[in-house]
Amino acid sequence: MRAIVLLCLLEATFALVVDYSWGGPGQSTDNGGVNLSTEDVCLTDQASCGCCLMQQQIHRMKMFFNMSLNELEKEMMKTKAALNNVRASRSAFSVALTNENSLSCIGPFRDDRLIVYRHVFINLGDGYSTDTGVFTVPRSGVYSIALTVYSDAGSPGNSLAACAGLQVNSRVVAGPKEINMQDQEDSATIVVALHLKAGDKVAVNLPVGCFLCDYSSHYNTFTGFLLYATD
Repeated sequence: MRAIVLLCLLEATFALVVDYSWGGPGQSTDNGGVNLSTEDVCLTDQASCGCCLMQQQIHRMKMFFNMSLNELEKEMMKTKAALNNVRASRSAFSVALTNENSLSCIGPFRDDRLIVYRHVFINLGDGYSTDTGVFTVPRSGVYSIALTVYSDAGSPGNSLAACAGLQVNSRVVAGPKEINMQDQEDSATIVVALHLKAGDKVAVNLPVGCFLCDYSSHYNTFTGFLLYATD
């Protein structure tokens, strides 16, 4: 009788044997041989559940942070590239005929000559040369060019010849001109927008018989700057 009872107990015990195979971290199984889910862990161990959920949340936050950081780095690179492009595009100059304390004149000459403006207000990009009086376009684009001329006949009855020509690649595109004996002094200003190409030469020409006068008040000025690039 005892032997029969012992056999029955052994059979019941073997029926309750659990397969505790372990396949590595995170691969623990339940009594049916099925992997435990987070919900199963939460049902059996509240402390482990909280730790697991916290780790999952930290992982999500890390992924979100890394994605956001990558996007910010991309935007920063784009911004830096745009800023470098703007810096490379900066071009502006403004010059005057002279900076002397007393009035002096240049011309008239028997042939056309380029006017060399000696006094520099600004020469951003070093496009203007004080040796030649020529502005060399550094980058293709639309430029605003302004020219102001002034002349003084000296005394009543003398001829006034206030004239100059704004030219691009030796071709005159605009310019004021006044030759008469009615005014002792006069001035004029022109402002134009020009589509120029890199390497173009912009200068001011003094025609035959004309003369300009200036001193530290800067009556004669030549100015240009890039409005926007087109390349």
